[in-house]
Amino acid sequence: MLTLVRKSIDIKTPVDNVFTYFARPEHVSDQIKNDTVGMTVVPMDIKEGMGVGTTFRIIGDFSGKRLEWDCETTEFIRNEKIVAKQIEGPFKHWEITNEFESLGDNLTRITMSVDYEMPFGPLGAILDKAKFAKSADKGMETALYNVRGLLEGNGSIPVYITLDAYQKLLAEKKKMNNVPVSTALTAILEKYSEIEAKAQN
Repeated sequence: MLTLVRKSIDIKTPVDNVFTYFARPEHVSDQIKNDTVGMTVVPMDIKEGMGVGTTFRIIGDFSGKRLEWDCETTEFIRNEKIVAKQIEGPFKHWEITNEFESLGDNLTRITMSVDYEMPFGPLGAILDKAKFAKSADKGMETALYNVRGLLEGNGSIPVYITLDAYQKLLAEKKKMNNVPVSTALTAILEKYSEIEAKAQN
């Protein structure tokens, strides 16, 4: 019995920005955090550009129950679609699809679908099916809202900056009366140059 959970959201940013962010599975898992669900993604074998054949491990916490499964990227069409499926783990079937649709220069619709079949045996008995579907639904919704907040909040996030570093940058931005992120970053770099110059004198 397959269960399909599907969520869409429109983000006011070019499709390339959204795709680049989603191309890194650990970016999205960073956003799936609420009271009942926590997700961590650990990249294992990364193929060029995070494309087909890239493998990663998902560690999920569902209402205090921990599940781990390994996935492989099976489809990767730039600015259109990324598909990954479980290659080893507790689910009888687990596949995630992210679809990207450009609705204009600065508007992108992202649709996230997870298609899964619950584990059999003792594990299936522990995890309440309806509860699991609800937490998957909620987790995806939270993730999409958070990603939208990040990508719309300040144009786009450079993908090479970690979330932790980005949050520190946002804290500095707050201290500077909410100037744009780029202004905050420039100010930090200028300060750093001053300190460096002093150190050299």
